Amino acid sequence: QGQLVESGGGLVQAGGSLRLSCAASGRSFSTMAWFRQTPGKEREFVAAISWSGNTINYANSVKGRFIISRDNTKSTAYLQMDSLKPEDTADYYCAARVGVGVYVDTRHYSYWGQGTQVTVSS
Repeated sequence: QGQLVESGGGLVQAGGSLRLSCAASGRSFSTMAWFRQTPGKEREFVAAISWSGNTINYANSVKGRFIISRDNTKSTAYLQMDSLKPEDTADYYCAARVGVGVYVDTRHYSYWGQGTQVTVSS
């Protein structure tokens, strides 16, 4: 009954920036998060944010470079990605959960977007 749709991916040079968006519909989500995945690897936690924005968690690999935010009036979460590196290249997925709690494990998230590709060239 809930849906997530990502957008904003694309090709960017190393050092550049991209802003991903995740539009939610169907219901309210207490926590929204971003994960990424490359071929042959497990889906990796990137960032998560609580409803109010008071609780935010970043993977160490992106801390200081990425900013997660959300606009509940628009039912949309964002991932601002700055100082992009080639190793950031991946399919980025928006995830959400109804229950309270910010988690890094994919198992805690029941709702997923279709993914948007981010490619960072060197």
